[in-house]
Amino acid sequence: MLKVVVRRLLVMPFLLLGIVTATFLLAQFTKGNPLVSIIGARNLDNAEVVAAAKARWGLDRSVPERYAIYVWNLAHGDLGTSFRTKQPVLKDLAQRLPATLELVICAMIVGAAGGIALAIVSAEFKNSLADHVARLVALMGSCLPVFWLGLIALFLFSVQTRLLPGPGRLDIRAVAPPVTTGFMLVDTLLAGNVAGFIDAARHLVLPSLVLGWSVMGIVARMVRASMLDVLGQDYITMARAKGAGRLRVLVHHALANALIPALTILGFTFAYLITGSVLVETIFSWPGIGSYAVEAARSLDYPAITGVTIIGGLGFLVANLLTDVAYAAADPRMREAT
Repeated sequence: MLKVVVRRLLVMPFLLLGIVTATFLLAQFTKGNPLVSIIGARNLDNAEVVAAAKARWGLDRSVPERYAIYVWNLAHGDLGTSFRTKQPVLKDLAQRLPATLELVICAMIVGAAGGIALAIVSAEFKNSLADHVARLVALMGSCLPVFWLGLIALFLFSVQTRLLPGPGRLDIRAVAPPVTTGFMLVDTLLAGNVAGFIDAARHLVLPSLVLGWSVMGIVARMVRASMLDVLGQDYITMARAKGAGRLRVLVHHALANALIPALTILGFTFAYLITGSVLVETIFSWPGIGSYAVEAARSLDYPAITGVTIIGGLGFLVANLLTDVAYAAADPRMREAT
C-alpha cells in the first residue's frame, strides 16, 4: 500500500499541471475583456491607462509567456494577484476556504447520516411503504436542483415562518469574532461567545440541509444497493440463525460491509462540494470558494479562476488518494491486491 501512495504522490504534480494548463488556456481564450474589472469600462478609451494596466498585469505579453511565468510563480507558491480584489489569490482563497469547508463538512454529515438511515430502512423493509418513501426522499434529493431547494427553503423557513435566519454566516447586527481558524463555530467558541455560536449554528442549518440533501440521495441509493446484496449473503443468514438481533445484524454485520463501496462516492462528493457548492453559496450569501468563483468568472479574473480550479483539482486528487487508502484499510482484499 505504501508503494501505491508514493506512486500517486509522484504522479499528482503532473496531473495538477495538466489541470492548470487546461484552465489557463480556457481562461485566456474566453471572449471578454478582463481590463473592465481592472480599470473600469470608462477608462477603456484611454490608451495610456490601458497600456499601463496591460504592462502592470502582464496582459501585453503573449500567451506562452504568460503561461511560463504563471507556472514558474506557481511552483514557488504564488497563485498570482486577483484583478478584482487586488490581493494575492492565495490570500483570498485562505480567507474563503474555511467558510466552504465548514459548510461542506456539515452538509456531508447531514447527507451521510441521512443517506445511511434511509438505506437501512429501505433495505430492511424492501418493497414496503417505508421503502417507497425512503427511495422517494432519496430520489428527490438527487433530482431537485439545489438552487430551487435553496430558494424554497429560504421562503418557507426564513421569510414565512421565520424559524431560521436568512443568508449569511451571522446576523447582520452581530459582531463577528476574531478570526482564529476561519470556522465561525470554532471562532465563536474560542471567543467565549455562546450567543454567537448559536447564531452561527442556526445560519448553518438551511444551507447544510439543502446541500446535504443532494449527498443524501447519492449515499442512500448506493448503500441501499450494497445492503440488499449483503443481506442475501450466507453469513447474514448464519448470524440470524445464531439468534443475533435485527439491529445487530443490520448495523454490525450488514452495514459495516455495505459501507465499503460507499467510501468512494463519499470521498469524491466531499471534493466536489468544495468547489461545487456555487449555487448554494450564492443563494445563501455564503462567503466561500463557490461565491468567489462566481465573482471571478463574472469579472474574467483569470488568476482567481485558475486558483479556484487548482484548489478543486487538488481536492479531487487528495480525495482520490485518501479514498483508496481508506478502502484498503476497510477491505483486507484490497490490501492483498495492492
